[in-house]
Amino acid sequence: MRPPWTPKPSEPRWTWRWLQSFWPAPVTVNSRERLRVVLGAGLGIGLTGWLSHLLHLPSPLTWIVAPMGASAVLVFGVPASPMAQPWAVVGGNTLSALVAVACMHIAGPVNLAAAAAVALAIAVMFATRSLHPPGGATALLIVLSGATDPVIALAPVMLNSVLLCSVGLLWNNATGRQYPHRQIATDTGSAASTQVTESDLDAVLARYNQVLDVSRDDLQALLEQTQMRAYERRIADVRCGDIMSRQLTTVGINTPLQEAWALLRQRRIKALPVVDNAQHIVGIVTLADFLNAAGIDWQEGIADKLRAFIRTTPTSDADKPKVVGQIMTRKVRVTSMRRHLADLIPLFGSTGHHHIPVVGDGGTLVGMITQSDLVAALTVKVET
Repeated sequence: MRPPWTPKPSEPRWTWRWLQSFWPAPVTVNSRERLRVVLGAGLGIGLTGWLSHLLHLPSPLTWIVAPMGASAVLVFGVPASPMAQPWAVVGGNTLSALVAVACMHIAGPVNLAAAAAVALAIAVMFATRSLHPPGGATALLIVLSGATDPVIALAPVMLNSVLLCSVGLLWNNATGRQYPHRQIATDTGSAASTQVTESDLDAVLARYNQVLDVSRDDLQALLEQTQMRAYERRIADVRCGDIMSRQLTTVGINTPLQEAWALLRQRRIKALPVVDNAQHIVGIVTLADFLNAAGIDWQEGIADKLRAFIRTTPTSDADKPKVVGQIMTRKVRVTSMRRHLADLIPLFGSTGHHHIPVVGDGGTLVGMITQSDLVAALTVKVET
């Protein structure tokens, strides 16, 4: 939904931007999550109030303090927030109440005591890592009620907070929300792969210099997932025809092994597509095929064995392979020019493929994609 106002021709552009800043961003949660929060908050306040009332607390305040309503919004609405964690709720509210009682004794007039209580409560919450917005309301409530007995910080404030967090613990976990919210283990490998490092995040947070309503680890996870999503979207637009090698060196099934080996050496390549007269792919011959056919297992004497294998010997052993068709791999995985590059990543990553021929509409060989082509394409896409 767009803001209900539109800029007038006479208004400067900065005025329009300033007015837009007052328009709230949409809440990006579905109806199920909204219902979960609503029911949880109602249950939390209901049980907290009922149990506190059951204890007949001797307090100048009522059996449940008003800031619990705000605490319920955090505990059930944003259970992953650092400000909604049990220590923030219990510690923030209780410490703020104690600060307010102290201010009532030493700060003099109510107006001065109220200002001092809220300010000092925030300072104490910062120092104890228990920053909780309703804590400021708790401090103000204590001052306005004229309470001077420090017991009030224990009952009803701390008791209410403990009961609310207990209900939050049960409800959030029962409805699929982790509470208390555990810190996410840092995955340095993932961070490196998506070009996000802990030092990068720390530097940005230091420059931002504001309290965020999200934990540092959750923020890092969100950044990494966002980058990965953008990465996947970029490579989804790339097709095989965009990155394939078009200048191919091919051989036929009757090409002598010595000639095929010479081509591999001269072109400094590791595979040769084998085609028929119509340029249809019928196989592929690789360095591994030569070594396997020669019975070489990377022991000493590899050079001599390989030379003996590919050397033409018309009068010697009839069983010795002489042409490419006798040693090539016949089951070849091919792809089309229009296929998305992302589809090939599993083939290269898990099936042991290093070279995948690309065929055109008529099934003729039009290109070749190697692992090097894939890595180069992905690197360019990430950098751009």
